[in-house]
Amino acid sequence: MMRSAGHYIVVGSGNIAKRHIRNLKLLDPAGFIMCVAASGRPMLATEAGADAVCSSITEAVARRPHLAIIASPAPFHLAHAAPFATAGIALLIEKPLSDTTDFDPAVEKALRGNADRTLVGYNLRFLAAAQKLHTVLQSGRLGQVHSVLIDCGQYLPDWRPGSDYRQGVSARPELGGGVLLELSHELDYMSWLFGHPDSVFCSATNSGTLGIGVEDTIDALFDMGPGRPKISLHMDFLQRAAHRTCKIIGAEGTALWDLRGNQLRLETGSGAAEILHDDAALDRNEMYLDELRHALNVADGRARPLVTLDDGLYVLTLIAAMRRSAKTETPVRI
Repeated sequence: MMRSAGHYIVVGSGNIAKRHIRNLKLLDPAGFIMCVAASGRPMLATEAGADAVCSSITEAVARRPHLAIIASPAPFHLAHAAPFATAGIALLIEKPLSDTTDFDPAVEKALRGNADRTLVGYNLRFLAAAQKLHTVLQSGRLGQVHSVLIDCGQYLPDWRPGSDYRQGVSARPELGGGVLLELSHELDYMSWLFGHPDSVFCSATNSGTLGIGVEDTIDALFDMGPGRPKISLHMDFLQRAAHRTCKIIGAEGTALWDLRGNQLRLETGSGAAEILHDDAALDRNEMYLDELRHALNVADGRARPLVTLDDGLYVLTLIAAMRRSAKTETPVRI
């Protein structure tokens, strides 16, 4: 459905910023989109495909956009978002919210004051297969869940062919790189589907094969507490054949979610299987469009954020605990 013309601000000019700008033009062809360079440098609107450029965050806030999208590198997300939040402007903040839990209290206060109008960009939740899996788990159809195995990996040099992966955000610690932050989608959907764990034991390693200064592999075991499943999580930048799955072993059946193949399968024994969702031909941009539609509904006051500020902050809490565990080589309570 096309919208009436709106005014939008996008902070950043990288790949995800450009995607959001393209998608805003699809959803609101008559809208006016301005871009702000994350570093504050002078830039041309054509760099990101925007209609015009703001010279600063201060100027962008003064223009009172209907929605502001924060798509700068992770270490700058909260500082860039806070002035918009203070002004009561609706926000879509890309994941992760930050690269640390050590926030400026004034920034956190500003964001919490605007929490009902702030969406965090964990877009996997907008996949139909994810929503179906959530419904299946809530229904108790799998019975008691015994264990969960999450595996996510893709060879970093293949992510953006034609560019030097070592210069990208994913490979640079000062820009929030590394497996833990870059692949934190898995931590968000894990918490959404299964709740908050009690503790974690984590190993974070750098294989040395990619020539980057961040961890390229994570292995973690989450203890969810008595009567709840153990969750095993593996994430890496190394798998030559990209892989992204979640396997849930329950007393009444096993659910297999293939995120790349966009299929959800339920196995109940004796060779019996049911395909709960299957759409391998899905255009992955639909997920981003659905997220943006939701963000616009939040901005209009027609919806509450599906992925809340607290959800985004909790992922950072998990990452901090995982880092402590990896450093001390001991389990850490969360």
